[in-house]
Amino acid sequence: MIEQIKDWDEALFLFLNQLHLSWLDPIMLALTGRFIWIPLYLYLLYLIIKTYKKDSIWYILGLVLVIVLADQLTSSIMKPFFERLRPCHDSRWEEVIWNYSGCGGRYGFASSHAANTFALATYLWKVGQDRIKSFGWLFLWAAIVSYTRIYLGVHYPMDILAGALLGIILALLVWMVVCLFRNIWKRKFESQTIGIL
Repeated sequence: MIEQIKDWDEALFLFLNQLHLSWLDPIMLALTGRFIWIPLYLYLLYLIIKTYKKDSIWYILGLVLVIVLADQLTSSIMKPFFERLRPCHDSRWEEVIWNYSGCGGRYGFASSHAANTFALATYLWKVGQDRIKSFGWLFLWAAIVSYTRIYLGVHYPMDILAGALLGIILALLVWMVVCLFRNIWKRKFESQTIGIL
């Protein structure tokens, strides 16, 4: 069964990877980059601080935690454990796949890009579910960034799916932890304030 899934995954990758246009290549490379999104990240932080004021520190700490967890779990644990070659490192696909800009690390399961972007999207969706509805659009952003990894020949679809699921699960867990600690802190602070009065 696992081998069948792997075969389907590779076939889907080969199909999707061949759907490229020369004018789109540099755009996809830019979209997969980290630094291009810094203005977006700063704007998201601004929205959180503006909307939630004092509570924003909790949400920002949670955001940092979920990104660190997603990145480290994929890069430092999953990739060396599963040792699944990136398609661009697999000799079977030489002269077959489209690899526009190099390959990156040797192993690709699971995708750190997918884990990080879907973790961010899910976590901020939870943060803004009552007051910043536009955070829901971050799922589209995460999907586009994740797809660039297939387009550029550095990840299989299952790498992306596993990374996305990991990011979503981590974001929901971190959100619950942040809410728990925020509520405990608030109760403790309020009881101290009442005691002073």
